[in-house]
Amino acid sequence: MKGFLVTLVLPPTGFIVLVVIGLLMRGRWHRAGRRLTWASLIALIVFGMPVVSYSMLVALEADLPMVPPVDHPPQAIIILGGEVIRAQHERLGIRPGLLTLDRLRTGAALQRRTGLPILVTGGTTQPNTPAVALVMAHSLIDDFQTPPKWVEPKSLNTWQNAHLSADILRAQGITSVYVVTHAWHMRRALLAFKDTGLIVTAAPTSLDEPVRPELGDFLPRAGVWQTGYFALHEWIGYVWYEQH
Repeated sequence: MKGFLVTLVLPPTGFIVLVVIGLLMRGRWHRAGRRLTWASLIALIVFGMPVVSYSMLVALEADLPMVPPVDHPPQAIIILGGEVIRAQHERLGIRPGLLTLDRLRTGAALQRRTGLPILVTGGTTQPNTPAVALVMAHSLIDDFQTPPKWVEPKSLNTWQNAHLSADILRAQGITSVYVVTHAWHMRRALLAFKDTGLIVTAAPTSLDEPVRPELGDFLPRAGVWQTGYFALHEWIGYVWYEQH
């Protein structure tokens, strides 16, 4: 239900919903409905422009703490779960989505460089399916030959990813970690880890290139709406986490 509501509110679906609402407004609300329709159409177009959505995304990736503290180097790697895809031919009936695979690839490469143990975290996101962390663990073993040491299968959001993972690692005497997630998700993830007692070094997937506007970057593209969705979702989540 939460995922459905988020999709309904954020672009592009949210703007389309507002357009429909504006068109349905009649009588004394006709003028307000017309204004709502035009404002929503303009917002839909703007969020489809690479110069807008990519700039919002890149701004999330600035000044991440990617250098480990010399006096307290990381002792483990936490890989945050992403999306999964149903797949009947797979052993678990589900497989990692592209976002999750990107994080697993980054985490596995980091493990090979550092030799540190991995914790994967993520609970169940779809009915009658295994936890995301379990799917990630199988993928690390089968696809990357890098088995994780710990699996955290109960968290349902980034906040729980951080706190439940920290509980497991603190019990092992671990107080400094690398956190692996997408660069645009990292800022909110760092806030989630703020009060966990762990020292966090960011280990994001590839950083996005800053936008150097060309004429084509001012033209809406269908794929850019997904970028706008991620960017606005993260900014809203970041502000929400800052308040709690």
